[in-house]
Amino acid sequence: MRSTDNAQGKLPLVAVLGPTAVGKTETAIAIAERWNGEIVSADSRLLYRGMDIGTAKPSAAELARVRHHLIDIANPDETLSLAVFQQQAVAAIANIHSRGKLPLLVGGTGQYMQAILEGWVPPALPPQPALRAALEQWRKQIGGDALHTRLAVLDPAAAANIDRRNVRRTLRALEVIFATGRRFSAQRGQAPSPYRVLRLGLTRPRPELYARIDARIDAMLAAGWLDEVRCLLAAGYAPSLPSLSAIGYAQLAQHLAGELTLDEAGTEIKRLTRSFVRRQYAWFKPADPDIHWVDLTQPGAERAIDTAIASFLDQASLG
Repeated sequence: MRSTDNAQGKLPLVAVLGPTAVGKTETAIAIAERWNGEIVSADSRLLYRGMDIGTAKPSAAELARVRHHLIDIANPDETLSLAVFQQQAVAAIANIHSRGKLPLLVGGTGQYMQAILEGWVPPALPPQPALRAALEQWRKQIGGDALHTRLAVLDPAAAANIDRRNVRRTLRALEVIFATGRRFSAQRGQAPSPYRVLRLGLTRPRPELYARIDARIDAMLAAGWLDEVRCLLAAGYAPSLPSLSAIGYAQLAQHLAGELTLDEAGTEIKRLTRSFVRRQYAWFKPADPDIHWVDLTQPGAERAIDTAIASFLDQASLG
């Protein structure tokens, strides 16, 4: 198990992972309060300002309880690559360690979590403006879905790891392939992780998780999610932006464009979110022996989490 490997000299990092709506935010905040920690977000949707309700961003009260990093660091029309996220996350983790606190990497975006935990090294190819412009034109002609299908033909492994709705990452993969003549998936390196990692996986029975998803989406809509999308569009942010292609934002933009009723949009958001949960469990497999899974519905879940962290930190101090 990676959390117990011999990692002398490596600094501790606790990763709190799991599917949407499982309870990562409240659990991670409670862990940070008990263990003198700070949170580094590894959720691609929390990066963007003005996208609060639909991303279930921690509330002002929650942010006041525990310091968070990598939330609200970009506008919705800014592009943050995986490499930029890695740089900022590594810097935040180092800052937390420098102050004698425990960093918690928290999120459900599989690629973001694994990039830090596994020491991914993205392809070093700099942006290719002319090629990117040509690919953008191609996207406009055939659509983002068809673009992803082309990527699957050229590099099935890369396509399998890129969400079909993530047009920005699809474009980047094609850019690297066409510029280098090599598969994108073959060019991602891996460096030894500088961290000693405990992977804490949070889970719930699937029926309960789906019920929580439905209730949360209903609560988001009641809290003004539609108005949030309306304000983003009124501010000039196009619904075609990668940030606004996120589940929920795209469907509510379609409703505002007269393409879906509000009930249809809500139903589609719930369906897509359940599908997203299944993809999250593909990233974080329940059978993975390197993940210490905790069912939050079970009595003693908090005690199980604290026991795992205490054992991990004891081993880290001995290592």
